[in-house]
Amino acid sequence: MRSKSQSPINVKLILIGIFLVFLLFWVLRSTYSPSPEQQTQSLDHSSVVSKSSSEDQETDEDHQSSSPSSSSSSAVACPSNTCNKISPSLANALVHYATSNVTPQQTLREISVSLRVLEKKSPCNFLVFGLGHDSLMWTALNHGGRTVFLEEDKSWIEQIQSQLPNLESYHVIYDTRITQADELMEIGMSNEDCKKVTDPRFSKCQLALKGLPQQVLEIDWDLIMVDAPTGWHDGAPGRMSAIYTAGLIARNKLDGETDVFVHDVDRIVEDQFSKAFLCESYLVEQEGRIRHFNIPSHRSRLGRPFCP
Repeated sequence: MRSKSQSPINVKLILIGIFLVFLLFWVLRSTYSPSPEQQTQSLDHSSVVSKSSSEDQETDEDHQSSSPSSSSSSAVACPSNTCNKISPSLANALVHYATSNVTPQQTLREISVSLRVLEKKSPCNFLVFGLGHDSLMWTALNHGGRTVFLEEDKSWIEQIQSQLPNLESYHVIYDTRITQADELMEIGMSNEDCKKVTDPRFSKCQLALKGLPQQVLEIDWDLIMVDAPTGWHDGAPGRMSAIYTAGLIARNKLDGETDVFVHDVDRIVEDQFSKAFLCESYLVEQEGRIRHFNIPSHRSRLGRPFCP
């Protein structure tokens, strides 16, 4: 039997021991047990994982039972890291015009005429007579298509290519002069060879451009823009042959229609030759100095008159 003098000390030691055990338990519980927030996050994560696994399983089943067409559609999905990027041609155009003091020769309303057609047809084949300050714009608007420029000035081609090497352009030689316009109009209207739809290289019409690059004549063009050659002074070649040949190329297309645009129709040559050889019955609209014609293929329907 223990003495009374030892009892209070033993009780105190017991109480201290119990307190230490409780404190140790509380510390261990706080250290290794998740907090309420952690428990909530854990539950949420488990739910997400469970839901994701379930969805993946359903997706796998759907893929197995889906048709080949749906499988191919998912296969061509655009990666997220490229879908949000603008095209290189558009990026180049934005930088070029933002840092340049020159502007396209056409007005906003005139450009809008061609733009409406490009919005429907691009990417497409776009042939442009003339290499100018607006060339990069046309290439950008026809992103993914082929845009080709025909230019009379070889030194100008070299200058533009040094600045914009991605533009596709070819040198074309014109052997006419503005002073010959009346004579060429008479020949074009009276000579039956000028009403025959054929490859310009083999045409017997004096208006046909026979020296065009092979790359140009072997393509069916969806759009043709005539904004060259030079035509504002007597010594200039004028656009008589360019307009006639554009109409010939459009009619010689294998199938479908070609939209042809002629700029500077406020001048006599552009006005008269576009009406005569692109035909007023094919005229769609005119805005300012630009005229828009829509010419159907004459090869797909033999017997069409040169102008309806």
